[in-house]
Amino acid sequence: MPAIILVGAQWGDEGKGRVADWLAGRVGLVARWGGGDNAGHTVMLGARSFKLHLIPSGIVRPGVRNLMGGGMVVNVLRLLEEIDGLAAVGVDVSPGRLALAETAHIVTPAHLALDGAREHGLAQDGQQIGTTKRGIGPAYTGKARRSGLRAGEMRAPEAFGDAVKRAVAQDNHTLTAIYGAPPVDADQAAAAYTEAARRLKPYLVDAVRCIDEAFAAGEMVLCEGAQGTLLDLDHGHYPYVTSSTTTAGGALTGLGFGPRHVSHVVGVAKAFSTRVGEGPFPTELSGPLADRLRGTGENPWDEYGTTTGRPRRCGWLDAPVLQYAARVNGLTDLALTKLDVLSGLDAVKIAAGYTFDGAPVRDLPTDAAVLARCAPVYETLPGWSADIGDVRIFEDLPRAAQDYVRRVEELAGVPVWMIGVGPERDQVIIRYPLLERRTVARDWPAVGWTWAKPTSHTTPARRWNRCPGGSSPSRRASRSPCLN
Repeated sequence: MPAIILVGAQWGDEGKGRVADWLAGRVGLVARWGGGDNAGHTVMLGARSFKLHLIPSGIVRPGVRNLMGGGMVVNVLRLLEEIDGLAAVGVDVSPGRLALAETAHIVTPAHLALDGAREHGLAQDGQQIGTTKRGIGPAYTGKARRSGLRAGEMRAPEAFGDAVKRAVAQDNHTLTAIYGAPPVDADQAAAAYTEAARRLKPYLVDAVRCIDEAFAAGEMVLCEGAQGTLLDLDHGHYPYVTSSTTTAGGALTGLGFGPRHVSHVVGVAKAFSTRVGEGPFPTELSGPLADRLRGTGENPWDEYGTTTGRPRRCGWLDAPVLQYAARVNGLTDLALTKLDVLSGLDAVKIAAGYTFDGAPVRDLPTDAAVLARCAPVYETLPGWSADIGDVRIFEDLPRAAQDYVRRVEELAGVPVWMIGVGPERDQVIIRYPLLERRTVARDWPAVGWTWAKPTSHTTPARRWNRCPGGSSPSRRASRSPCLN
């Protein structure tokens, strides 16, 4: 059975959580591959809002298993807070439904202190990145220099606590000598992490083996990304990026499987653009229109950071960003969220390209300084006034809304499969079938793994067509029968 990779096609906060939740009801395993609790995925179930930072979005779907992969960096104290919070409202977060890769790396209290101290120092020179200060960058730094701690060490809680104490003491030298910041209490950190290890030990698994057995048993796996394409460490606008691989390739390295298993790469994009933190944002708006897109913050779906609570910067949809995301990730399908937010506007705009010093720019510049000097070239489309929250069939949308979606497809070169028309789980329009329902195993046993029997499955052929008069692939998927 195949893997479906779900990625953010913009700067993050695109609504991946609600798309992952929809897909999770149709797969057996949801696996997150990278990042840490700097991510924030919100899933709305009626009046209840689930805000997830580390645990995959499939956890709110009964019977679906969830895996935190080896490419993640995990603050174990925050993970326990998330587990306890979900358990308190009746969500099953037992080791039968949730697992943590033993190869994931650990975020320590010293990492948080280093993150905050470094960001404070950069701010003094006006060079701040705008991180979440959750210790993600320092944890990945420790991983790269081969001095980090891995989750598998929690199998021996006392030894793990000693390792945490040594790591914090080492990082305290950097905190005090370079940043002039107060040291972290290494003994207190060791005690807290030792107790956390005792609780989390039953959740540890060999993630590569788990993924491999899922494929062998005919399971469909949803690989859930965090952040967005433009925040990728390699392919984003450096240095205004996160510290992990947010693009589709990260699913393979962060979870440990090969590309032959991938059938779909689904990009999630808002019907407009947002970003948090510093960095270039060509279509950024200000004033009443930006406030209109952002919302007041009274609702869980308003444009305020799930993790930090910071107001997001808002702007019109940026087509070159979507084109770049399609190239980098090999997108086969798009999920377009929050189309309903545009209802009531007299006109809507899409940046179809840029100019740089008056000259047209064809592709998204990869240099942040160059992009900061680009001016968007807009196409203006008619708006619509109707409330579209109850629409479930594409042809029932106002004509202007249909035209907007079709223009997004044309500019991105990727078909729009799902359209979000409201915050609730069922407020979506599905334009064509994507996945086939599977029989899933209901639980992960405490010892060993059992899986549902594989069922027959045929993956449809997908074609890469050439654009008329050019050499660039259009990325519009074949309209041959799709998975349902």
